[in-house]
Amino acid sequence: MSEKADKKARVFHTIGPEFDSSSRILILGTMPSPKSREHGFYYAHPQNRFWKVMSAVTGCAELDTAAEKREFLRAFHIALWDVLQSCDIENASDTSIKNPVPNDIEKIFSRANILQVFTTGKKAYTLYNRLCPSAAEHPAVPLPSTSPANCRLSLDDLIAQYGIIKKFL
Repeated sequence: MSEKADKKARVFHTIGPEFDSSSRILILGTMPSPKSREHGFYYAHPQNRFWKVMSAVTGCAELDTAAEKREFLRAFHIALWDVLQSCDIENASDTSIKNPVPNDIEKIFSRANILQVFTTGKKAYTLYNRLCPSAAEHPAVPLPSTSPANCRLSLDDLIAQYGIIKKFL
């Protein structure tokens, strides 16, 4: 077995979906990063720009704690989850994902009137379309990844592209 194969591990999603019946936007990633799983909340890696982007798009102050982030999601009617329930993955590398098993995204659609689905990255978009039956009724708009690995886009570029969310707030 190669050294690279040894680093890949079966990972299970351990963070519940963030939504309530008033959620109107659903944002899907692929799988929580090791830092997010460690902290028990989404986009917890200190260099991930997701929360900075969302704060800028909505005109809110930057969010620090999980409680502030949950309050923000509720205030703006945003649901947040990931496409995958489990997969084989190397660290947080979406390109290394193998043997994906989807989350039951339908549970959000059955409890909230989601107007638009967005994905944070092309891999989440591809997996959602390939694995989730709800993709046919609820097509997603792919947004760029806010991961520190996606250094080709500046924070300003990400904010501009995520601005499409404002139409649904």
